[in-house]
Amino acid sequence: MAQYQTKQRAEILAYLESIPGRHVTAGDICAHFRAHGKAVGTATVYRQLEHMVSEGLVRKYIVDETSSACFAYTGAEPHRGERCYHCKCEKCGQLIHLECEELNSLGAHLLESHGFRLDPMRTVFYGVCAACGAAE
Repeated sequence: MAQYQTKQRAEILAYLESIPGRHVTAGDICAHFRAHGKAVGTATVYRQLEHMVSEGLVRKYIVDETSSACFAYTGAEPHRGERCYHCKCEKCGQLIHLECEELNSLGAHLLESHGFRLDPMRTVFYGVCAACGAAE
């Protein structure tokens, strides 16, 4: 069921459309609007994101219990990015979104050789990002 088109919904959707494939949190979206002098409440952002997820416009990623949920615009390509792996920096908490053929091959290997089906929507590799590694 299509959602009633409010000005805030349109602004949130326009922002997500402007950053296709990029993962953002509700906090990131609120910060974007604050930086541009627009008042969009946190509850409104969460509510609209959940509606967009149910409509197939946005995909929601829950990496772990300590991280905020991430959202990515899928728009007219609802099946885009069905395989989505993540890396999480153990130092700064940065979440890196990966769509990598090498990792798809790993999933195939695990299934064929070990009978284990990897869930690419919930697979997270933990380590240290390039910026934190360079700072060490």
